[in-house]
Amino acid sequence: MEYPHGQGMESVKELNASLRELLDNTSVLLSLSIRIYSLAIAILLQLFILLLGLCFICWVLLKCCMYAVRRGEPGYVHVAFFHPYCNAGGGGERVLWCAIRAIQRKYKNVKCYIYTGDTDASPEEILRRAHQRFNITLQDPVEMIFLRFRTVMEARHFPILTLLLQSGGTFWLAVEALSKFRPDVYIDTTGCAFTYPLFRFIGGCTVGSYTHYPTITTDMLQRVRDRVETHNNRGVIARNHFLTLGKMCYYHLFAFCYASVGRFANVVMVNSSWTYSHIIGLWGQAHRTHIVYPPCDTELFKGLPIIPDSEKKLKTIVSIGQFRPEKDHALQLRAFQRLCELLNPETVQEVQLVLIGGCRNEEDEKRVQDLKNLASTLGIEEKIVWKLNAPFAELLENVQYGTIGLHTMWCEHFGICIVECMAGGLIMVAHDSGGPKMDIVIEYEGQSTGYRATDVESYAQAMKTILESSDETRSSLRTAARNSVDRFSDRQFELSFLSACEGILANATLQE
Repeated sequence: MEYPHGQGMESVKELNASLRELLDNTSVLLSLSIRIYSLAIAILLQLFILLLGLCFICWVLLKCCMYAVRRGEPGYVHVAFFHPYCNAGGGGERVLWCAIRAIQRKYKNVKCYIYTGDTDASPEEILRRAHQRFNITLQDPVEMIFLRFRTVMEARHFPILTLLLQSGGTFWLAVEALSKFRPDVYIDTTGCAFTYPLFRFIGGCTVGSYTHYPTITTDMLQRVRDRVETHNNRGVIARNHFLTLGKMCYYHLFAFCYASVGRFANVVMVNSSWTYSHIIGLWGQAHRTHIVYPPCDTELFKGLPIIPDSEKKLKTIVSIGQFRPEKDHALQLRAFQRLCELLNPETVQEVQLVLIGGCRNEEDEKRVQDLKNLASTLGIEEKIVWKLNAPFAELLENVQYGTIGLHTMWCEHFGICIVECMAGGLIMVAHDSGGPKMDIVIEYEGQSTGYRATDVESYAQAMKTILESSDETRSSLRTAARNSVDRFSDRQFELSFLSACEGILANATLQE
């Protein structure tokens, strides 16, 4: 169809006008958008500057408040240890008391303090328990700084987002600690890394860290990724792809935060090769990170006379460890029940399992009751002996009269009780992971020092092998194990600990 010439020109003009109008509108919209974005950026920048200003003001106010916080007597270097459960009686507490003893032996102008939440015990009772449990006596007094709000760091309050919220709880507990006493040197012996920025930048303290176990590890990430059900990865999450993905994101975010706060420590000590590899991977501070094996009273345990198995009334399997979920006492009960199935009836009559451990709180006591119920369900309750918060002398007696030492924690960071059992003459069956695999239950001078296992069947088979071995074979294992543990003595710990802390205790005066 053809249009008259005049009509065609009209259409072109209208089209050009529409295009110009569209371009003008687009230009206006673009200009408006740029102005809105510029305004938004300006507002955000001002808010950011305001936030920085508020943070600076808060920092200045807090620093000013620090002058009102109690400080120690002039002329001394005041060293405070953060250990909310110092009266628990576990391996971590042994590190605490041996560290204090080492400092007191080397320096004469150092005063030691402990931030503790054990308000149900007096300082004298805490020191007496340390002596009874670890055979440790301090040459100088230690002041206890009691914390009233320790429960804010207990996992039972946080059924979800446990790692993040519990770490936040340790931060607020540290706020209480710093408000009560401001030391020169702050040493955390429980792995509460989220307390470091507070003590370093608000308290003005030099910060030392002794890490027993990283709060998060690549192994934990892998188990979540593989959707393995564990005590810290519930079945409802492990069975759901989207919940698993969400937890992976949460773990990666927490790992980033954990790495950030860990870098505030002036010196970092770790208790094993396994822990070292994880901390270096997270914090990346290799130049100031030291492996300091925890102190084990090897001389005392090695001094126990070996009683021949033929003279023992029972073949006793001894487990030593706090009743915490990660220790996996349920695996011990199931492995023992399986062992009883594998042994002949006569040998079963001679076998018993003794569980020795500390209970920190009602949560631990409930866990023990659940374990007793499990033992009853498995039909082995009459062959289990429970010894809760047993005195040190009783622990020694059980080690001396035992045959096998049992330890089932997956990725145990080190395992002081494993070393003590080996020094005392027990033949160890430990988990094939973590510190036991890399540092302790390994070949020594070409000889085996014990057994490692991973599940019910392998634990049961290892214990069966030991019980059915000849006296000569068991004697050879005991000798090799005893010779291997000198690397973990109290003396070696003191030397390594003091060497690592030389920088943060530079102002202290040596004993004459």
